[in-house]
Order: sequence, then C-alpha cells, then structure tokens
Amino acid sequence: MQETLPIGQWVDFITDEYLDSFVKEGGTSVKFAVAPDELRPELRTELEAQAYQQGYLFAAIDAAEVRVHMPQDIFFNLAQQVDWRHLARGVILRMAEEQGYNAANFALDDADNVYSAIAEANSSEASLVFQHLQPDIVNRVFKNRRMARDFRAAMSQLCLRENTRAGQEYSAQPLLDWLTGRNPRISNLKPFFIHTPINRTTARHFMESALYWFSVAGYSGTVLLLDNSRVTLPRNPRDGLRYYTKAMAMDHYELLRELVDSADRLASTLLVVTSNPDFLDRNNQSRGFGMYPALMTRVMDDVRDKTLINPMASLIRIS
Repeated sequence: MQETLPIGQWVDFITDEYLDSFVKEGGTSVKFAVAPDELRPELRTELEAQAYQQGYLFAAIDAAEVRVHMPQDIFFNLAQQVDWRHLARGVILRMAEEQGYNAANFALDDADNVYSAIAEANSSEASLVFQHLQPDIVNRVFKNRRMARDFRAAMSQLCLRENTRAGQEYSAQPLLDWLTGRNPRISNLKPFFIHTPINRTTARHFMESALYWFSVAGYSGTVLLLDNSRVTLPRNPRDGLRYYTKAMAMDHYELLRELVDSADRLASTLLVVTSNPDFLDRNNQSRGFGMYPALMTRVMDDVRDKTLINPMASLIRIS
C-alpha cells in the first residue's frame, strides 16, 4: 500500500516551500495530488484559503464541467473567473503611484472612472492624468513582449478604455466577451486591432500571457486547481456531466504533459492537478495515466523510500 500525506500537512508544505517565496519570485511548479472523492473538496478549500491569505489569484477548473482536453476551454473558464477590469485598474493605479500621484488605498471598483478618481485625489484633471499615464500603458503593456501580441493589445485597450466618462457606455465589452469565450468571433475586435482567435493552437500562449499579467496587476501569482477525476471514468454514467472518450482522455493527458514540459513559461504559478486513485492505473487500456506513458514517466515516483514520503515529489497521495 502506498504511503499518503494528510491534507493539512501537504498544504502547509506547499505554502512554506512554494507560495511563501518561490512562486512569488516568479517560479512555477506543477503538482499532482491524488485523493478520494470525499477529500478533494477539502483539499480545494485548504489551497484556496492559503492562496487568498498569500495574495494569490485562485481559480479552479473541474473536468466534469469544462472540456479539459481543449486548451481554449481551459483558458475561457479561467478568464471567466477573473475580473479583467479590476486587473486593469490595478495596473493603472500602480503606474500612477510610480508617477508620483497619490493612488494608495483606492477602492478599485468604487469609482466610475479610475482616472477621474486619481485626479480628484490629487487636485488635478482627469485628462491630464490620462495623458501622463498613456505613454506608460503603451510602453509597459502594449510593448511588453512577455505577453502574446494580441493579448497585450487587449490589456492595453482595457487600461485605456477605463477612461470611459460617466453616462457613456463601456466600450471594451467585446474584449471581455472574446477573452471569456462568450463571443469569440474575431470580427467584433476590429476596432481594437486584434486579429488572432483563441483556439486550440493559440490558447496556451494566451494562458501564459494571462498568468504573467495577473502578477503585473498586483497578485502574488496564480494558484490554479484542475480536477481531472472525471477523465478517468471508463463508462459514461449519463448524469448530465461531461464524459471523456479514450481519445479525449489522451488529448487531456497530452495537454498536461505539455504544461509540465513548459512550466518555466508559466510565470508565478502553482498548478495543482487533483484526481482520484483511478488516475494511477498504469494499465495502458485504462483511463489512468498509464494510457499515456509520456505523462506517467514525468509524474510517477522514480525512486521511493519504503518508509518516508517526499513531500516535494511531483505526485502525492493524499489522505
């Protein structure tokens, strides 16, 4: 029987070794946590609490609801859990502070126009504040090559469109609909000079850019929880939730393998993939990771002590 770690002990270790410093400083780690169905909600609660306490953005994706074999669906679901206008306002306030404006302790969502709020707090005019900050938005957001070209174009537009005056309609809604997948048609984005759709080919680049943007906007980083236990079901229970064919499961495991291999491109991120014990089935005819050896060899225990558990291992069994 494999040794296990209690939830609290493992989460404390993850906090001490990763969230307290490593991830905040730009590092990335991908962990796999296998736990029975009745324990995974508690694991999510513990991780979410630690993430918020440490100033991280927390997002959870469940394979029962999201097509986790499609990278664009993972991105869209992540984007739906994010307040993009709040992020843009956070970036604007940080730039304003660096310009010498009094912009501390602002309630980001209270004012209709963040530029007007900064101007009022500094006895200035909103047009002057906008004029002073516009070059920073261009140079530090639009020209920031850490992000994909169309993603940084979208983020710079979100920052600029926060200058919407009272009574005017918010003009960047098509960007929000595109980012969240509610209306992914690229034809709606001509006014923003964006030409790349978010699809299976491009989604990973948008995700890498988004994870970097979250830290630019003031978060310590991102804790992303992905529960893929639904993928391991060998038969369709026909309960109204998503079911994964063998081909879909293979695509999902290939996507996980790509995330493991490109972890250094996911800035300030802790990705925790949770699953049930069926995930550990090494039979290549099962729905466990044994059906895709390229993933299995990356996360399985190469060397294991008979009595001690390595809490830093890529794969941990939770009790």
